[in-house]
Amino acid sequence: MFLVDRKDILMKRSKKRKHAWCCDMRTLMGILILCLLSFTVPGILENEEEQPAAYESEAYLPDEGGSESTCIADPDSIPDYSGEDYIVLNGGRPNFTEWEMSHITGEHYSELDGLSRCGTAVAMLSRDMMPTEKRGDIGEIRPSGWKQKKYEGLIDESPPYLYNRSHLIAYALTGQEANEKNLITGTRYLNATTMLPWEERVMRYLDRTEGHVLYRVTPYFKGSELVARGVEMEAYSVEDHGKAICYHVFLYNIQPGIIIDYATGKSAEEQGKSREEIGIISDRTIR
Repeated sequence: MFLVDRKDILMKRSKKRKHAWCCDMRTLMGILILCLLSFTVPGILENEEEQPAAYESEAYLPDEGGSESTCIADPDSIPDYSGEDYIVLNGGRPNFTEWEMSHITGEHYSELDGLSRCGTAVAMLSRDMMPTEKRGDIGEIRPSGWKQKKYEGLIDESPPYLYNRSHLIAYALTGQEANEKNLITGTRYLNATTMLPWEERVMRYLDRTEGHVLYRVTPYFKGSELVARGVEMEAYSVEDHGKAICYHVFLYNIQPGIIIDYATGKSAEEQGKSREEIGIISDRTIR
């Protein structure tokens, strides 16, 4: 009886040891899993906070129609138009300084120069600056180089006018209407096709968040030309350090099928006409 009891006792002790060993292994595995999660979970949660489901990041720059270039030093360094609607500048990073990002508030528009040409427009944009009413009439403004002309079959607009009064900072972002310091002579193509997608990125972000976007648009004129060769656009979402909005591009002020004399604003249909026939005398013509 003693031997049987002792054997039973030994078997019970063995089972207890196995059970304890299994418990220790489960505890150890649990600790290891917790350690791994401590590294991975914060990153996941951080990303979720940085990219809310309410909007999709617009920091990525071109989809189609653009090409890489370097930062503009002066208007003469702008590459000639070569078929791309825009070029990416400075790797897509705006040239804002730390001081500008922390001190600029509201909207600021350069005074017109001696040729009545617009300069840089910059603003710290937010949702409360966006208008709630339809834009009024801006027809009384005549930007530099304003020589309007219709092109049936070439301009996708009714009536098919070549030029629009193009806002440097879009009306939908600030509610600025007939501000001569904010309106340039821009082609229909620049205004409605090239600029609009970049403006809409900022509009969507402001509409869906409480964030701010530092925004700057600079028209570039060559020499004493009256029509801008294009506009430099910079945008940067401030609170998330550019994770949602970050771009820096130069958009060409062109209209497919039309020759433009940037010195005067004069234009003509490209097909079957030379520069001399329409009186274009500037040394470089973007087509």
